[in-house]
Amino acid sequence: MSTVHSNGSDSDGDSRKSVNSDDVKNLSVLYKDVLCEIGENPNREGLRKTPERAASALLFFTQGYKQTVKEIINGAVFNENHDDMVIVKDIEMFSLCEHHLVPFMGKVAVGYLPNKKVLGLSKVARIVEMFSRRLQVQERLTKQIAVAICEAIDPAGVGVVVEACHMCMVMRGVQKINSKTTTSIMLGVFREDPKTREEFLTLIKN
Repeated sequence: MSTVHSNGSDSDGDSRKSVNSDDVKNLSVLYKDVLCEIGENPNREGLRKTPERAASALLFFTQGYKQTVKEIINGAVFNENHDDMVIVKDIEMFSLCEHHLVPFMGKVAVGYLPNKKVLGLSKVARIVEMFSRRLQVQERLTKQIAVAICEAIDPAGVGVVVEACHMCMVMRGVQKINSKTTTSIMLGVFREDPKTREEFLTLIKN
């Protein structure tokens, strides 16, 4: 069994897309309209560059739409006679709730049981980042991560657990600042074998 703690960053094969200047320009016009609609003056000193900054930020937050799993993995699938569990945990995750366009953030743990193939460890974190950099709901994000790993290396099983704090529950609505949401998905042997599932869940808590 291998366990890796990750902050989701590395220096190899960075596949993040640069921001398109035309996209920034088009979004800036819309953000300027938003400022006017809420009663602000977009021409005052503190807001003159806000539409452009906000546009650039939104494009960064949603850059996952312009990425694919194939690009992210970039050939980092290796034939390896390793049949013990591989876990990458404490992967920091930031995303935007598709219902309110406010952030949710937390940590992701991913485990899989190899079937003659292993995935470059940093690619697990990059898959998490790609899907989180879209408008999301946590339940779908959790499943997308698991399915992507299954399709990439056809393991005997995959488990994914996501724990996150949602600003739509903190800043508005019920306004519960300490609330957290946990979602999980178990595929293959992680679903079928209680001992494998228990091992995974125990290890990600340690």
